[in-house]
Amino acid sequence: MQYVSTRGSAPALDFEGVTLAGLASDGGLYLPAEWPRFSEAEIRDMRGLSYPDLAARVMAPFVAGSLTEEELLGLCHKVYGDFGHAAVTPLVQMDAQHWLLELFHGPTLAFKDVALQLLGALFELFLERRDQRLTIVGATSGDTGSAAIHAVAGGTRAEIFMLHPKGRVSEVQRRQMTTVRAPNVHNLAIEGSFDDAQAHVKRMFTDPEVTRVLDLGAVNSINWARLMAQVVYYFASALQLGAPDRSVAYSVPTGNFGDVFAGYVAAKMGLPVERLIVATNVNDILHRALSSGDYSAGGVTPTITPSMDIQVSSNFERLLFDAGGRDGAALADQMRSFEASKAMQLTNAQAEGAAALFTSARADQTETARAMQWAYRNAGQVIDPHTGVGLHAAQAMAAEGVVAPQVPLVTLATAHPAKFNDAVERAIGVRPALPSRVGDLFGREESYVELAGDYATTRDYVLSHAAASGEA
Repeated sequence: MQYVSTRGSAPALDFEGVTLAGLASDGGLYLPAEWPRFSEAEIRDMRGLSYPDLAARVMAPFVAGSLTEEELLGLCHKVYGDFGHAAVTPLVQMDAQHWLLELFHGPTLAFKDVALQLLGALFELFLERRDQRLTIVGATSGDTGSAAIHAVAGGTRAEIFMLHPKGRVSEVQRRQMTTVRAPNVHNLAIEGSFDDAQAHVKRMFTDPEVTRVLDLGAVNSINWARLMAQVVYYFASALQLGAPDRSVAYSVPTGNFGDVFAGYVAAKMGLPVERLIVATNVNDILHRALSSGDYSAGGVTPTITPSMDIQVSSNFERLLFDAGGRDGAALADQMRSFEASKAMQLTNAQAEGAAALFTSARADQTETARAMQWAYRNAGQVIDPHTGVGLHAAQAMAAEGVVAPQVPLVTLATAHPAKFNDAVERAIGVRPALPSRVGDLFGREESYVELAGDYATTRDYVLSHAAASGEA
């Protein structure tokens, strides 16, 4: 399997290459040169597989040439055997049409674990194979950081610098990062928003002062391997609901567009996805882009759903490339203009290509709380506010007839409610408890460094503290 950049000028790489590279050298994101596709018979044959076996089956085409089937299967059993639920990503029924897909049974209680536990294992395998070290730089709006840190902490081949916006993640999210004590883990709290942190990370990948000294790797969803692993739970849930003989719709709480783009990939692979609902909070650049073609960034408004307080969604570039005809040179010009002006209008081809599968809905904080209350009172489910945004969007699209009543509508439950216990308690009057496996979180000592919000300060800190810099 070969991978190409959305901006057209970076060299094509194999799966091992794109996993270690993260961002393409031309600033673009990697995608498969062509989409693998399963027949209905092949999808039907996946019924009844355990989650690790299904994961290996779904991901096999993407890793061809870099991992054997036995290596991939071994990694999947190692990674997914350590989740807090035997089904890994269990489905829960809420009413005749609505379902929850629980993605928070990993070690850090968020959907990011499903992908990042695998990515950490891939890093160690590929770096050992190459006798190489990797400096991972990442930005987090809350959940990516802790999942990535847990995936690589204590490893000998990779170290990680994780940036989070100071004061803009929940206390549980922060502590899940800052209480991990390992010599290869560095937590950085920067002034500003997640978008500022993410911009610093992307800039480092193209900064010669950094790249001449360090081999950089990415754990954000700009890394294809992470997004690939998220495709699996669309297959797992759809198979349980009757695929390939029955189509399924999904509502996905979305900030950086990676989780919902994984659903798009599943559809490209032959899974009968009826509709993908992009659910945003009031930071609604994706809703505006999909409903009117206006991809223009404004200021970030802090909300009770901090993981979605984003105005620049990195993975949206992948959809613009694929749905718009895969013209890398044209997209490179379009993205350069956006990066300069923070405003862009989708082309007709991009808008029409997206509309074939995607729709969107926006939830304010009152609507989010109402969805959380409905889940608790009508289905006995305590959900976090991000999942509440997704459930509001699902119910709105069902009410408008965008998704027909006979089509199962699955809302992705992206985080354990205890990660946002204050917001949950305000909404439903119940304060969720942390699972016993992380119950001592508030008794652990924290360690992190606070930095000013400018790029140079972040870059210089990474260069002066990276172990690989000292070896150069």
